Amino acid sequence: MVEKKRIHAVLLFAAIATIAPACQSENTTDWLANTYGTLAAHVGNTARSMWVAPEGVIYTASMWDEYEGGVAIYQANKSLGSIGAHGEFQGGAITGNATSIFVALQPGGTYGSGAVGRYNRTTKTRDLLLQVSAFNNLPRFDVVTGLATAASLLYASDFYGNRVRIFTTDGVWKRDINVTGPGALALDGAGNVWVAQKGEGSIVEFSPTGALLNTIRMPGGSQPSALYFDASSGQLMVGDEGPDMNIKRYKLSGTPALAGTFGIQGGYLDTTTGIKGQVGDKRFTRVTGIGKDTAGNLYVLNNPWGGSWDLGRDGGTDIHSYNSSGRLQWKLQSLNFEGIAAPDPGTDGVYFYGGTHIYTGIAGGTFVANTVDPIDYPSDPRININDRSRDEHFGQLATVGANRILVASGQNPDTYYFFHFNAANGYIAIPDATLPGAAFKTTASVRDGFCIDSKGGVWAGLDKTGYIYHYPLIGFDASGKPTWGSGIPIRIPESIKPLTRIVYLADSDTMILGRGIVGSTDWTSIGTRIEVYHGWSAGNTTAPNPVMNLTHAGAKSIDAAGSYLFVGYWFGSGQALPNIDAFNLATGNLDATLVNTSTGTVDASSAIDSMYGIRAYLRSTGEYVVTKNNVKGSSITVYRWTP
Repeated sequence: MVEKKRIHAVLLFAAIATIAPACQSENTTDWLANTYGTLAAHVGNTARSMWVAPEGVIYTASMWDEYEGGVAIYQANKSLGSIGAHGEFQGGAITGNATSIFVALQPGGTYGSGAVGRYNRTTKTRDLLLQVSAFNNLPRFDVVTGLATAASLLYASDFYGNRVRIFTTDGVWKRDINVTGPGALALDGAGNVWVAQKGEGSIVEFSPTGALLNTIRMPGGSQPSALYFDASSGQLMVGDEGPDMNIKRYKLSGTPALAGTFGIQGGYLDTTTGIKGQVGDKRFTRVTGIGKDTAGNLYVLNNPWGGSWDLGRDGGTDIHSYNSSGRLQWKLQSLNFEGIAAPDPGTDGVYFYGGTHIYTGIAGGTFVANTVDPIDYPSDPRININDRSRDEHFGQLATVGANRILVASGQNPDTYYFFHFNAANGYIAIPDATLPGAAFKTTASVRDGFCIDSKGGVWAGLDKTGYIYHYPLIGFDASGKPTWGSGIPIRIPESIKPLTRIVYLADSDTMILGRGIVGSTDWTSIGTRIEVYHGWSAGNTTAPNPVMNLTHAGAKSIDAAGSYLFVGYWFGSGQALPNIDAFNLATGNLDATLVNTSTGTVDASSAIDSMYGIRAYLRSTGEYVVTKNNVKGSSITVYRWTP
């Protein structure tokens, strides 16, 4: 057992002389949102395409993985490492053969977008660069949208060139096949190539010489997002990203025809076998990869909905493995690039709400739901590629009676998106207001702090106004949609300017304000001064007590619950500071430092590089639950502490 004095700063860092109190309760450490809790074993983030080798080795491609290469390798529910640099690949297409994998590359460098790299599966080194498309400067879009190999040939979809290009696997061009908006590819036993046209809901078949042979018209609304030719059955398997959210199987002998499906029709949005939004066995989100091994095991890659401009940080990795009879064997899952989930007061902290996902449990937890519905709410800002914010995976939550309000934002936001829930929509978060926006009658960015309190009140430091605006919650309509009153301006105390953080505890009428770095134009950072105002709404907006002077520079995120303020750090004294400090709101003292107590199974080494990267909640049992974004491990660290 770890001795209780280890928090004495097991010398937090040798260069930092802060000593925590000698007598304090030890916290425990856990994690959510990744199948594995250590960096060596963790599941890489946001796999967007997949190729399965005959022996069951899985290769996935991501546009960005903070801690490892962008091509992750798995087998038998375990990580086998990775290939390449963390920002080397585009993520949208991958294939392979006995010796190599072929992957669409990320924009930049000599080749830019529209390029494919060949990598040796044994040495994991790149040994060929191949420019597929003339569209080489489209950083926000997939250009190579499908890859497939057969014998000595490589097929590549040039989406904007409206063609499928055929090369030898050594990069020698052979011919092109003209086809509008080509996407995923598959090659059948006769050497014919099947091309998905996601935008048209069709799959077209061409002979090896490029002659059009057949066209499969899928049901209305279908969007073929993944293809796989199943040699054992002679059928074409098609991942449908449309409302059906399942895998369709087409017989190819004679005239192609639908032979059956795999997965629940409607996927995670189905309401007959579960709650709308609930993920799980055969309740697929968007299927972006399908593959089988020679043992007959089926692998399905989901890419849960959510994410914006950079494509690679959508909804996290979600791989399901099924045996030959269709029984689920295991899952590999991860958080997206980074995000945070807030403990839900409505379940006393048992459930956790992120910006797009819901989790519960311990030791990796359970991925409960994807709260995005692209079918009924296509204008949801969380799936808008041109959205102002940067991937709204950071969740803040207020539970008011039976109603929940979710606020989703990006890594370092000045814009906040509000959502509500109701019985008819289950776990789906229904888009409401935006701040700044018409509902709050402001166009000013929120750069002086933001908070939604436990009563649903919104507190926002509007940029260049010198005021904190309080928008009181008026109530909810019959559908659960909240409304707020007009903003009430409260002058920012001079002693806390430039203001960068706001935390308001409505139950105790306590306001906590964090000052930025004086003289800096970086509105995302926190300096070392924190002011606590007891009785803020009662009129005390000028006399803070206590005033906290943080020992460490580099504070990045704060939250409060009950009697404590929790502070997370980015860097201090030139070193990453991964632990969480707990300051007493009555005395201002540092009462505890939450550290990693489970170093063998849980990685908690990430510092925080996001403004709202920690969330805190006081359970009815007296236990504090504090969540922290773990960017390196593509997970969420959970600290539990009872003073």
